[in-house]
Amino acid sequence: MAPILLLHLVVVIGPSLAAFYYSLTDWSGIGPAEFVGLKNFQELIFDDQNYRAALQHNISWLLFFLTVPFTLALVAAALLAQVKRGSMVFRTIMFIPYILPSVIIVSIWRNLLSPRMGVGAQLANWGIPGFDRAFLGETSTALLTIAFIDNWHFWGFLMVLFLAAMQNIPPELYDAAKIDGANRRQEFLYITIPGILPTLSFMLLMTGIWSFLVFDYVWLLTQGGPAGASEVMATYLYKQAFNRFEAGYASAIGLSMSLFAGVIISIFIFLRRRGWDI
Repeated sequence: MAPILLLHLVVVIGPSLAAFYYSLTDWSGIGPAEFVGLKNFQELIFDDQNYRAALQHNISWLLFFLTVPFTLALVAAALLAQVKRGSMVFRTIMFIPYILPSVIIVSIWRNLLSPRMGVGAQLANWGIPGFDRAFLGETSTALLTIAFIDNWHFWGFLMVLFLAAMQNIPPELYDAAKIDGANRRQEFLYITIPGILPTLSFMLLMTGIWSFLVFDYVWLLTQGGPAGASEVMATYLYKQAFNRFEAGYASAIGLSMSLFAGVIISIFIFLRRRGWDI
């Protein structure tokens, strides 16, 4: 037990305390740090329009990922739960994107979305206009396109988890429901959803936390561009720390990200204490 606690202190608590200290300083990342109190947080909350825009993008990302991938995964899992033969093949195909490295996924989708050589260009050759655009290069579509790509990578993972949870529901419950005259929709709402609720609620919690920590796909695809249209808090933190060498200010951004994740966790704890079965 003692080695585990020591490792936790070194890996988690130590860096967290260091980040809190440096968030109260003006520090470039090199040399001595000048203590400035809450100045970084005041600038972050009241003056930094770029941070506010990044926060709004994270909230949009949160709303997208709490709806689209969960809906797709639930529908796919419910359909696959009815398949008796070949379900492993479908599960494997849908799960493969989740195990691919981010760099490979980004390379695939860059080629697919290329306005000159991608799918949109081929559709334009067939007389279907409107898709031969630089979706990642336009301010109106960049963030949604990145979210779509990340969703392609993520939803199969959710589907596998939901399907495993559905297969643990006692079949006697469905047999009894059929005897009582329940249809498929009623079985799904009153047996399937309650049966997978622990898995569903846990993944809602984790997805909410991940939505405020998203970095890799945004950075690899657009680096927050064009013109900040896809900037999220993690990419903004990276630029502040390693492009502008404002490590103290970047630490304040990192603490704010942790705060939002903590708020989501607190909401779940509050609901559990109020009797919600999650």
